[in-house]
Amino acid sequence: MPRKKNLMVLDTNVILHDSKCIHQFKTSDISLPIPVLEELDQFKKGNESINFHAREFTRSLDSLSGDNIFNGGIKIGKGLGKITISLDREIHEDLVQSFSPNKNDHRILNIAYHLSKEHTSKNVILISKDVNLRMKAKSVGLKAENYRNDQVRDIATLYNGHRTFENIDSGLFEQLFNCVAYFDADALKNGTKLNPNEYLILRNGTQSALGMFDGESNQVRRVEKPTAYKIKPRNVEQTFALDALLNKNIQLVTVSGKAGTGKTLLALAAALQERRHYRQIFMARPVVPLSNKDIGFLPGDIQSKLDPYMNPLYDNLGVMQMMEEKESKAKNITQLLEEEKLVISALSYIRGRSLVKVFFIVDEAQNLTPHEVKTIITRAGEGTKIVFTGDVFQIDHPYLDSHTNGLSYLIEKMKGQKLYAHINLEKGERSELAEIASDLL
Repeated sequence: MPRKKNLMVLDTNVILHDSKCIHQFKTSDISLPIPVLEELDQFKKGNESINFHAREFTRSLDSLSGDNIFNGGIKIGKGLGKITISLDREIHEDLVQSFSPNKNDHRILNIAYHLSKEHTSKNVILISKDVNLRMKAKSVGLKAENYRNDQVRDIATLYNGHRTFENIDSGLFEQLFNCVAYFDADALKNGTKLNPNEYLILRNGTQSALGMFDGESNQVRRVEKPTAYKIKPRNVEQTFALDALLNKNIQLVTVSGKAGTGKTLLALAAALQERRHYRQIFMARPVVPLSNKDIGFLPGDIQSKLDPYMNPLYDNLGVMQMMEEKESKAKNITQLLEEEKLVISALSYIRGRSLVKVFFIVDEAQNLTPHEVKTIITRAGEGTKIVFTGDVFQIDHPYLDSHTNGLSYLIEKMKGQKLYAHINLEKGERSELAEIASDLL
């Protein structure tokens, strides 16, 4: 019996997530409900990632367009299926009792349901990043799936940037702690392939050391406990993170971990420590409202609207200023802010700026899409270092999760690159109370 062909019905949020999504479904046919085009029209103006995707998709659709797009469909490309636009229908009798036709989500659901009844020879599947719409579809027997083209398959096996080796030969410790401070990685003799800039905890019964694998020289070098702007690491993972943040040869660093592990503070401390090597320090984070109202509903000018979202960055800056006061240098950070050598802003206001010789810290990166992460990194100019921090399990974005957010995707894809290092911070250092709350609540 021949396998049924798929007919994918796309929701608007899929296109706003990836404007090239229609090229990702191989030989499957695609249906584009007319309410989706109406919603895309509302997103075409603006500088956010979703506005870019709306414009890009509309242009690509226009290049394919013709009369057949409403009748039979148009071939998307070689080896791909067809795309067609589906017009509104009267709400199906099976749905009329449960779903109001006044909501665009219900109009899309209704079109998909009609198509499933009309195309019984095909697998009609509603593709949406909205979990509620997917649940509604499944409640009426309609197949529904998340858009998973750029997701991390198994978050449990996500690269954490370091590993432990036991029963290390005493001679290797001697090499690490003499004037050479390194040994050949082949001496580990365990057959395990190490990633460039992967950090190591080395132990035997009586000795221990911290190391980092240099992929170019195939050597393990000793890692000392660094200090940055009077901030000292409190645990092994923080030591590794600060080493990577201060390493001029590592141009891209990701630091993940739950709240209170010190991600942002370490990144800021490293930036201030190394500021003489950079033209500017940028600190930015995406603006993701936790309610259904965006920043336009907040009072005041644009800076007043953004301040509530930027406060966590200022909190970390306050810690650094306290360290300065102890050293009678309290004017340093204030002067950097006044001279715009240190800039704190929403991520959308960083876009378009030149990233040459910039130490760029992107906080809360788990609320970025993979495309947004790519957009940021591809703007890196000569002498720029980019640091992404975040918690892949604390997602505020309505259409992202631990598998599909940009930070998880970046960690998965960049593993093994010589210019990249990652560390997952595991131990909370904010306070004992914060640690207990993070673990239990």
